[in-house]
Amino acid sequence: MSTPVHDDPLARERSHLGASRSALRAMREDVESLDIKDVTANWVNAAVLERQIEDRVKALADLSHTPLFFGRLDYLHPPGAAGAEGAEGERFYIGRRHVHDADGDPMVIDWRAPVSQPFYRASKKEPMDVGLRRRFGYTGGELTAYEDEHLSDPAEAEATSRLLQREIERPRVGPMRDIVATIQPEQDEIVRAGLAGSVCVQGGPGTGKTAVGLHRVAYLLYAHRERLARTGTLVIGPNASFLRYIEQVLPALGELAVRQATVDDLVAHVEVRGADEAATAVVKGDARMAEVLRRALYSHVTPPAEQVVVVRGSRRWRVPADEFQEVVTELLERGIRYGAAREALPRRLAHAVLVRMERAGEAPDDRVQDAVARNPAVKAAVKQVWPAVDPAKLVLRLLTDAGFLAAHSAGVLTEEERKAILWRKPARSVRSAKWSPADAVLIDEATDLIERTHSLGHVVLDEAQDLSPMQYRAVGRRCTTGSATVLGDLAQGTTPWATRSWAEALGHLGKEEAVVEELTAGFRVPTDVIAYASRLLPHIAPGLTPVASVRENPGFFEIRAAATAADVVAGCRELLGREGSTGLIAADARVPELAAALAAAGIGHLAPGEETTRETRLTLVPASLAKGLEYDYVVLDEPRAVVDGEPDERTGLRRLYVCLTRAVSGLIVTHATELPEQLTSELPEQPA
Repeated sequence: MSTPVHDDPLARERSHLGASRSALRAMREDVESLDIKDVTANWVNAAVLERQIEDRVKALADLSHTPLFFGRLDYLHPPGAAGAEGAEGERFYIGRRHVHDADGDPMVIDWRAPVSQPFYRASKKEPMDVGLRRRFGYTGGELTAYEDEHLSDPAEAEATSRLLQREIERPRVGPMRDIVATIQPEQDEIVRAGLAGSVCVQGGPGTGKTAVGLHRVAYLLYAHRERLARTGTLVIGPNASFLRYIEQVLPALGELAVRQATVDDLVAHVEVRGADEAATAVVKGDARMAEVLRRALYSHVTPPAEQVVVVRGSRRWRVPADEFQEVVTELLERGIRYGAAREALPRRLAHAVLVRMERAGEAPDDRVQDAVARNPAVKAAVKQVWPAVDPAKLVLRLLTDAGFLAAHSAGVLTEEERKAILWRKPARSVRSAKWSPADAVLIDEATDLIERTHSLGHVVLDEAQDLSPMQYRAVGRRCTTGSATVLGDLAQGTTPWATRSWAEALGHLGKEEAVVEELTAGFRVPTDVIAYASRLLPHIAPGLTPVASVRENPGFFEIRAAATAADVVAGCRELLGREGSTGLIAADARVPELAAALAAAGIGHLAPGEETTRETRLTLVPASLAKGLEYDYVVLDEPRAVVDGEPDERTGLRRLYVCLTRAVSGLIVTHATELPEQLTSELPEQPA
């Protein structure tokens, strides 16, 4: 005999899930049925509205593998009326997006709504007027379990949520997913921080900093949608593989309008075909280069050699050279962009002419001033005194003309630094030059000196610790009138110019006022793995607090001798016998050999960023691309080779730290050569 639905809590919750899915489907069908033929004035408006409807339909998609709601809150009183006599509480289902029924009553509340906040922050100590918090467990898209916390019941002891722990430790297959069901109180505080202020999050491996940054974007779009729709939002990642890995998180939360890019994408004014040696890139990335560029640019402004003579009809109007110089000096002292000042100069000269016309009894109007500003004599004078400058040509001259570079870097760069950045083989033109990534950033700086870069409402910068000061400036230009969320880990800085402190980085970004938050609770990396990797911290980032894993599962961890590539492949085959994804991470130089060994063993593999499938769950990852990625199981090949693949030991050890911390459930370290000595010593105990 079956239990009636009204007596079976799980059946009731499943019924609500089914009804919610039906309501979401009806919301989608309502949008799809909209007829816009009679509400648009022209084809442009129609096209815009059609795009908005299309985006709305996508945002209302019901993803079968994704739970529509993951929690429930039963309030003791209606929100905002806590303590009111006789007031009955309300029940809210918390999910990824808002769903309402045909009458407009909510069936699922968006996780970003204020009424949802206690789901993440309420506790036995501070129940926030919540009588019951219920978490739901799912298998695929099917609701299979629930778990209750009676937060306002003093008789019930506080306990760790098994469903929450299971969700945190669930195997990873495919791209990164959202964490709306598992956001922790300290993460939620960062996610819901206001739009006006900038935030910097220092977080070790597995602390969820990337997820926090993406969910902060989703929250800000919810709380400030109209403003950010006008000003725009941008997520900046370290490479294309990383962006492919995270690209589904925001769409899964219903946010489709956020642009994603790398720093190289932002500064793509020229085609990058070259590369710099580390010492050269360090100098080019130094913030002092901004002053060198400024000097070089404004050196094109020269004192007027003669007066300006404007002929109109039978009259000649003269602006003396000294008055012309006063106008130039005033524009220079105002500190406006080079290009804006150059555009203002002819109108200033025209104004000087109009003053003379008025003194002579004429009554010129704005049309006359416009005509004078376009006069050939005025245009010729401006061209001579304040010429147009192409930013790429300016940078090209600095990098190829020793005298020009020396003149404008005097007292800024040393002779050795000038030699480091001068091209040994000058290019004939901008088009033929083999520009490096650092050169492109210099061109972006020069471009901004000439014409102000468009600023966005909010920018998220992930893996920020690897940026040079000049790259920080490039990002900062994109949010001068907006705010930023900076995410990174000083211990994972793997470039020769890696960030030394967040205060210094935020200064280059132009966000000195940003609040720095530190996440130290590890939700991804198993206890044994993060403890092993943390042995490197005293050598790569002394002073940083080691990540403390909060996972109940200690994880699988083993160090093995592997004489041949076949031994490494055997480790991969073993891990592929477990559920979830597997990553084989190796020094870049060893990747071809391991790829051949995998092929010989008949094991297919993917490149970083490619989506895993049930048939192909192994990804071969060069160490240089491992940052930001995660796999259920990892085989890390030859740690010594990872260290030796970098230009210096500290950078190599930081790269190794990154590679050691990519595993979610288990790690096998294989080696034929001796392990780095820093891994053989225990991490000193932290003071209580």
